[in-house]
Amino acid sequence: MTRRALLASAAAVAFTDKALAVVEKAANRASTDLLEAAQDEGFWSQIQQAFTLDRAMVNFNNGGVCPSPRVVHEALKRTLDYSNQAPSYFMWRHAEPEVENVRRRLARMFGADPEEIAITRNASEALETCLKGFDLKPGDEILTTTQDYPRMVTTIQTRERREGIKMVQVKAPAPPRSADEVVKAFESGLTSRTKLILVSQVVFLNGTINPVRKVQQLGNKHGIPVIVDGAHAFAQFPITRDALDCDYYGTSLHKWLLAPVGTGMLYVRKPKIAGLWPLMAATDKQDADIRKFEEIGTHPAANHNAIAEALTFTEIIGLERKAARLRYLRSRWADPLRDEKKVVFHTNLSPEFSCGLTTVEIKGLTAADLSNWLLEKKGIFTVGITHDQFQGIRVTPNVYTTLDEIDRFGEAMLEAARKGIA
Repeated sequence: MTRRALLASAAAVAFTDKALAVVEKAANRASTDLLEAAQDEGFWSQIQQAFTLDRAMVNFNNGGVCPSPRVVHEALKRTLDYSNQAPSYFMWRHAEPEVENVRRRLARMFGADPEEIAITRNASEALETCLKGFDLKPGDEILTTTQDYPRMVTTIQTRERREGIKMVQVKAPAPPRSADEVVKAFESGLTSRTKLILVSQVVFLNGTINPVRKVQQLGNKHGIPVIVDGAHAFAQFPITRDALDCDYYGTSLHKWLLAPVGTGMLYVRKPKIAGLWPLMAATDKQDADIRKFEEIGTHPAANHNAIAEALTFTEIIGLERKAARLRYLRSRWADPLRDEKKVVFHTNLSPEFSCGLTTVEIKGLTAADLSNWLLEKKGIFTVGITHDQFQGIRVTPNVYTTLDEIDRFGEAMLEAARKGIA
């Protein structure tokens, strides 16, 4: 295959792929009213058909990693095949430069400058770059909460052991009743030694959407950099850099953007790039270049190039429409459970505080037992969550989820709440 053939085949997929064309036509016909669009099963059935899935199992763990639509997976395989002819020539010379187009498109979705966007392998790599990239002295503190992702906590603990810094974790409300509750929790942990703040935009445990902009303002007030963990937020619902007013943001793209597994993004505001050390070695000439954060050695170009198709797929659906659909699906299974005495929601179901990720408990049942029962007896895959503040199962459907799958889950939960799982 020649480079011309690769580009021709890429164009063919981008412009004539049946699944993508059908989705685009359906989107053009869909109602502009978000509530109506969220319930338009004709439209969402077209979205569902864009995926190659095993429907024998209901996958409600899209908060971990999501399947990609067919058009994304085909783009990944096509570039791998092309690169494999002679990777040192076809991958490095032809496929790798296309990363710049992906950078521009990610920047446009996030509302940032392309020179502020680095493409990483996941949120962990992006956020570890930030958490390890600041010069700190023994006794300096990094402030976060008891609800942050374990790998980020481990990253800070590594610096504790190696450099003598200190991690301060405050107990955030679960779930919060107001944005001020969250901000006050962070404020309570501030000391004269606080040098960094880490905040999750969406808490991985229960889907809480934190008031990131207000936490950023708190950091600005005290001259403290704020790192935003956007792993479970980006492409789940509309969000831009300016809405958050953040300086540092890391996310995974293989979650809600539906990009290939092993793709992520790091945003650093341009004036801040030079002051942040890269995770791996880079030259001094790269100090102010966002690409210094991509110096990871040899890696496949196919993964990051296929992000472009995931962006196209998501843009055709529309993030507002997608968020409305996720909230509609949640309401369909959650509303009938609200009056059940044994059912406890550990997620604030208000649109201000959550979207497609919800954690729910049935009193008297452990998270592990309920999750195992759902999988073994009902064919429904969820994640058991056990935390000091709460326990339950985390439920994350996606745009390919059918109403039948939602209803099967709702009926199973009612059965468990009323009859038990023995």
